[in-house]
Amino acid sequence: MKKIKMYILISFTKIQDKAAGRERRQGRQMKKGIKIATIGGGSSYTPELMEGFIKRYQELPIREIWLVDVEEGKEKLSIIGGLTKRMWKAAGYPVEIHTTLNRQEALKDADFVTTQFRVGFLDARIKDERIPLLHGMLGQETNGAGGIFKALRTIPVMEGIVEDMRRLCPNAWLINFTNPSGIITEAVIRRMGWKRCIGLCNVPVISMMSEPGLIGKKPGELNYRFAGLNHFHWHRVFDESGKEVTGRILEHINEKNGGTPVNIYHAPFPMDILRSMKAIPCGYHRYYIAQKEMLVHSLEEFHTERGTRAEQMKETERELFALYRNPELSKKPEQLSRRGGAYYSDAACECINAIYNDKKIPMVVSTENNGAIPCLPSDCIVEVSAVISAAGAWPMVWGEMSGAMRGQLQLMKAMEECVIQAAMYGDPGALKEAFMLNPLIENGGEGDKVLKELLIAHEKYLPRFGSEIPKLKEEGWQSQDPVVRVLTEDA
Repeated sequence: MKKIKMYILISFTKIQDKAAGRERRQGRQMKKGIKIATIGGGSSYTPELMEGFIKRYQELPIREIWLVDVEEGKEKLSIIGGLTKRMWKAAGYPVEIHTTLNRQEALKDADFVTTQFRVGFLDARIKDERIPLLHGMLGQETNGAGGIFKALRTIPVMEGIVEDMRRLCPNAWLINFTNPSGIITEAVIRRMGWKRCIGLCNVPVISMMSEPGLIGKKPGELNYRFAGLNHFHWHRVFDESGKEVTGRILEHINEKNGGTPVNIYHAPFPMDILRSMKAIPCGYHRYYIAQKEMLVHSLEEFHTERGTRAEQMKETERELFALYRNPELSKKPEQLSRRGGAYYSDAACECINAIYNDKKIPMVVSTENNGAIPCLPSDCIVEVSAVISAAGAWPMVWGEMSGAMRGQLQLMKAMEECVIQAAMYGDPGALKEAFMLNPLIENGGEGDKVLKELLIAHEKYLPRFGSEIPKLKEEGWQSQDPVVRVLTEDA
């Protein structure tokens, strides 16, 4: 199997433009180090990112890191900036750390730009989750109505970032971790035309780290192939001899350590369907395949003091920042793993490492399809196994999908395209089409109520719907949830 891997990599290097690759590497070597700008630098995840950079410093000679945030996040940015400086000082590496609310200042001559921001902070996510649940539908950060509205708030901001990058760092790579990652990456590459962009997610890494142990193997001893969309993909697994072991792992999928992220409720998958599809779904498929069970669990939490996942995370974040304030803390605290961001730094930092050092290593990323999944447009964004080098991501072909997988993918991709159209142009018709297509949203009266209440709840962050929202307010629309009403008044 190792010889086969080597042959693939050698073939890949022949396809690349070697001269251009040499020029890029020589240009980087002439620099005095790497400049990285992180948009959303006040995030509680930033210490995880810094830990990843510190571990890779010998390969990634970082000169300076700029942490950027908005005025509302100023206090958190200051706290994160202090912890980040202490982490690098404890590591003994001469990296300059800057914090700023001036995005243009941070982007100037950056080599890599990472995005990890949440428009509206966790209060916006609370609205995304509570409003659908009040109407008997799943409320989730990246799926259903909540995921659609997160994209509506995020894409216009990303347009501004890309425009700034065109002027200030036209050769930089944009590494996106902002959710919904696949939709945002598609908007950047396909609609904004910024090709030097790769979308990332930690979910595939969680699978590759946790699944080998289910069949007596160690991480790195199995070979993985992923294909689908962000938070809607499948994978197959092979051992060192090339023998497929997908079925063996699949039998453990409903176990506690079966590869599902800790932030997703473990409603049992129906095994007969999975065995028929002959591929392992990601944990987020539970929201679709076990929709009723996931909804019941979400409603149970919604009606208790625990509240939605977003409300639980807001409390976790409060605890984390209390730890981050400690002037003696100089490393990532273990409590950060409770936020569901395990292996975040491994995905983000290793991707940057692979590009900078032309490593030609396999990773799972969101990138242009280019025929990897034949049933989807060649220029759309998919989440697949790919070889990462100085030229970016080179997707590996999965091949034909089964009928059920193909149908689901085409439906979800069409929904994503409608969301992007709505976000970029404030198109209410496209938004209604996205709601119609999404499997987690009821068509008809209740779904329409969710749409209208979410528009009003997020008015501050949806200026492109400025002609629609006042009409709804005049008609007397508002959320029926008291928590959402308070958050909307405070926004």
